Amino acid sequence: MKKQLYLVLFFFIISCSSVDDVDVIENGDLFSTEARVVGYYSTCCFSEYDKIQYCKLTHLNIAFANPQTDGTMVLSGNSRDLLKNVMDTARLQNSNIKIYISIAGGWLSDEKANTWKNFLANPQDRPILIEKIVSYVLDNGFDGVDVDLEWKYVTTGYSDFVIELRDALKAQSKGITAAYPSETRYSLITDEALDALDFINLMVYDYTGGPSNPSSGQHSSYNHAKRSINFWKNTVGTNPSKLTLGVPFYGYDFSYKTVRSFTYGSMVASDISNSEKDNVVKKYYNGRPTIANKVILASQNLSGIMIWRLGADSFSEYSLLETIHKTYTDLGVKTSSLCGN
Repeated sequence: MKKQLYLVLFFFIISCSSVDDVDVIENGDLFSTEARVVGYYSTCCFSEYDKIQYCKLTHLNIAFANPQTDGTMVLSGNSRDLLKNVMDTARLQNSNIKIYISIAGGWLSDEKANTWKNFLANPQDRPILIEKIVSYVLDNGFDGVDVDLEWKYVTTGYSDFVIELRDALKAQSKGITAAYPSETRYSLITDEALDALDFINLMVYDYTGGPSNPSSGQHSSYNHAKRSINFWKNTVGTNPSKLTLGVPFYGYDFSYKTVRSFTYGSMVASDISNSEKDNVVKKYYNGRPTIANKVILASQNLSGIMIWRLGADSFSEYSLLETIHKTYTDLGVKTSSLCGN
């Protein structure tokens, strides 16, 4: 019955929306009876670590660490003790959770960007950086590395770096993933580099709100999700078992001269009815119905859902993480096998 209710809601919303003519499955069978739920957790919100329901995740990506000029990896803004608290709490709730360190990030200072560029471009220096990354993983008990170099930071040597890092991590039985844009394959990413990744997190958001598109409107619609799935499955040709669909727990407010971001949690705090909406005046985000529909879409086409970012959720009965967890559970899809799944 619960599964049927979700499907009714799904088809009702889709029937009231315009859709792009893209090659994705919307009303077919499950792609798999198992799925990943990957949550990025930024160091900006480590103070809320005890509010996260780690039992509803399969993977936790700590964001972000970057190298110093000698290659030593440093996690931004937080002490090693606080990182340990986060990881210990996550594993206490979920002994099977995989915790990755996410490296780089969507915005880097000039100093950090140049450090990355220099290491990637020089074959004699890349092993130094890779050794430091692997040491950081081992010293802190991570299960793998998520490579999040984006756009202009994907520079010469990127693919060689990914392949060499994969080899070094696999020697220690550690995993490697990456985050890529919704509908762009960087020219410097080779097929071999894509194949080296265990799976790819698709960043299906920021269609509006950023410097490249400051116009008012939805930055992460259902149609955007369809387009991203189509691009990576059918244009790039990536095996869908290696793809997770990214969803946002934040939005953009176009009421001001300069676009401002906000959290889904803040929208619920101001009015619980906002949890069922995707925009309020000039504020655009994803509410629970859209997140549920994206989970259904992912369940029919890909291997899971990715979240940016966990700290922006509403830690209440209106939680988007709970929506993801419940939707997968009602569809009969195994994720964490915990908290009723």
